[in-house]
Amino acid sequence: MPVTMRPGPHPETAGPVPAGTAALRDVVAAGGVVVLSGAGLSTDSGIPDYRGPNGSLQRHTPMTYQEFTGSAAGRRRYWARSHVGWRRFRRARPNSGHLAVAELEAAGLVGGTVTQNVDGLHLAAGSRRVVELHGNLDRVVCMSCGDVSPRDELSCRLSEANPEFDARLGELTALNPDGDADLSDEQVAGFRMVGCPRCGADALKADVVFFGETVPRDRVEESFAMVDAARSVLVLGSSLTVMSGYRFVLHAAKRGIPVAIVNQGPTRGDAKADVRVDAPLGEVLPGLAGALTAS
Repeated sequence: MPVTMRPGPHPETAGPVPAGTAALRDVVAAGGVVVLSGAGLSTDSGIPDYRGPNGSLQRHTPMTYQEFTGSAAGRRRYWARSHVGWRRFRRARPNSGHLAVAELEAAGLVGGTVTQNVDGLHLAAGSRRVVELHGNLDRVVCMSCGDVSPRDELSCRLSEANPEFDARLGELTALNPDGDADLSDEQVAGFRMVGCPRCGADALKADVVFFGETVPRDRVEESFAMVDAARSVLVLGSSLTVMSGYRFVLHAAKRGIPVAIVNQGPTRGDAKADVRVDAPLGEVLPGLAGALTAS
């Protein structure tokens, strides 16, 4: 049965802390932890989540794979919005939660991380074994010839092709978890696309898994292997609404591997959780890492 969520006193703090933190500490202290992270872990880095209290799905419909591949207008709209959003997205830095996960890995307590995020912040924080389930916005792939190129290179090419667009829109603040900005059809009008630097085709795609697209089999298999070898699974900042991440919780529960969840608000996996902490990750994770790695 999951640990209940009533705040209680903590000897090292002036205020209450969420119930379940002691049980969480025991789970992680045993080692062999596989982390499954979602968008909620990156909100303190300035990247919003999808389904939290201020989640982007309340105002924004993400691009689907079917629309992107089936519509030249859809691709142009995606790249216009993503071009603007990339300027801010690329400046995001790891927050205390990412750093705590890396610290727990360095201490030998976390064996690896499966992340649903495309921001690269786990790797930037120093985590070494990371499966980026949905890819990374740092890369661009050509759907025609398979060429992979750096996102910054594409950003420069798009700026050169769209000087008036860049000057008109400047820096926008509305960012989405998939790295694009909210633009109207009028703002997108006139945006010029660029082709693949190798073959010239209008087939460039961010090297991420779009909604409706299948996660590459090798990433899924590696993630299942990590769960199979784990003593426990620790879910951080994910509502587990989509099967892409939820399947690993189901797999762990089926195999009798304990599941701990730290997330603000309910998740789809709560009934499978052995430990459940409803609290900000930026408060829970640094304290957890500090308590377990202190020399």
